[in-house]
Amino acid sequence: MVSIEQQYIDTHPKSLERYQVAKDLFPNGVTHDARNLTPFPFYVTNSEGAHKFDVDGNKIIDYRTGHGSLLLGHNHPEVVKAVQDQMAIGTHWSASTDIEIEWGKLVTELVPCAEKVRFNSSGTEADMMAMRLARAYTGKSKIIRFRNHFHGWSDYAVPGWAAPSGVPGPVLDTMIVLEPNNISLVEEAIQKSDVAAVILEPTGAHMGQEPIKPVFLDELRDVTQRNGVVFIMDEVVTGFRTSRTGASGYYGVVPDLSTHAKILGGGLPGACVAGKRDILDMIQFRDDPDFNSNGRVSHNGTFNANPLSAAAGVTALRIVRDESVNDVATERASQLKTGLNEILTRKEIPGIATGIASIVFLRIGLNVDNEDALYDVPIDDLEPRSDLKKLGGLAMYNHGVDGFDRFLLSAAHSEDDIAATVEAVGATIDDFRNDGLL
Repeated sequence: MVSIEQQYIDTHPKSLERYQVAKDLFPNGVTHDARNLTPFPFYVTNSEGAHKFDVDGNKIIDYRTGHGSLLLGHNHPEVVKAVQDQMAIGTHWSASTDIEIEWGKLVTELVPCAEKVRFNSSGTEADMMAMRLARAYTGKSKIIRFRNHFHGWSDYAVPGWAAPSGVPGPVLDTMIVLEPNNISLVEEAIQKSDVAAVILEPTGAHMGQEPIKPVFLDELRDVTQRNGVVFIMDEVVTGFRTSRTGASGYYGVVPDLSTHAKILGGGLPGACVAGKRDILDMIQFRDDPDFNSNGRVSHNGTFNANPLSAAAGVTALRIVRDESVNDVATERASQLKTGLNEILTRKEIPGIATGIASIVFLRIGLNVDNEDALYDVPIDDLEPRSDLKKLGGLAMYNHGVDGFDRFLLSAAHSEDDIAATVEAVGATIDDFRNDGLL
């Protein structure tokens, strides 16, 4: 039998050719850490709906969906037209526009905490701004975050997530990293330090791969409110996906600030901080020179609310608001979970498929029989085996699917796509056995 890796090499010769050029241009030959792949990444030429096509002519069912941005699928015709129409009249006017007002109104309509909004270009920027606003508003310096929760790649987001190389110690010292699901640790940290804010992914680390107990959100809302601490929900992934109103609406917990990107921009760069008026107004100029010089949070950004991103974002959010795209994507996710759990049983492999709304996680080797049991599993045990993760991605590519341990579904995925994906997982399990991994 041909190994998983050799089959991948044999079926992606043109991607290998491009990688030979790219590795001399970019570190690891890629422009995003998540695209780093051994022995080499595959290169995409075009896409449509739930599918993308690589340079070797392979059709791939896509569950990365623009790193979670494409709830509507690739190249949604209304979004495409909106961007084309805007491109024809201007991409950047260095001025305020009607379309940014419309975009902001949609955010305030859909996001529970949104009394005011400020746009920027990426989720990393939005999280940076939320933390800075919280510090300015409270006059305190420390931020509580939770282990493995992802809040972008800025200096302040590194502790508890990535290696601190290149980040000054004093910056690292402003972040307090705690284990999730333990409100006593949060209360203790607030009492001991000048805590400005608590920030978290509301479904748990890595888009929910390490889930948190829903009651923990209620506990955080209570303890932050009682102690004058800003509560920030990082909804870069969950916003407009967990529900039309995000995880906040899904769980019925309203933070002080929430950060959004991905679906917000309709597939183009776009992000925002939304939240309480008095916190967002820390950006606002006042008739007070001292405040403007020393107290105000300044905010620039060349592409903030640029017309192209606004056009895509307005169109996408209108569709989210007015159509059943969330319901469709969630239904497909439910079908996928059912199919994956059936294949695990049929193949006699320990594991479980879990997830919230339109995000699904495949947990091969985890001995739990229901999703609630995940809360009692040590965090480190929730991480997929590194060898299975590496070769699982390659094997699934070999079977026409981009996704293995994590699936971000869109409304464009069909029932046939789900059936083909389940078959691909079954074939991947067989490949694991042939390679001696199971």
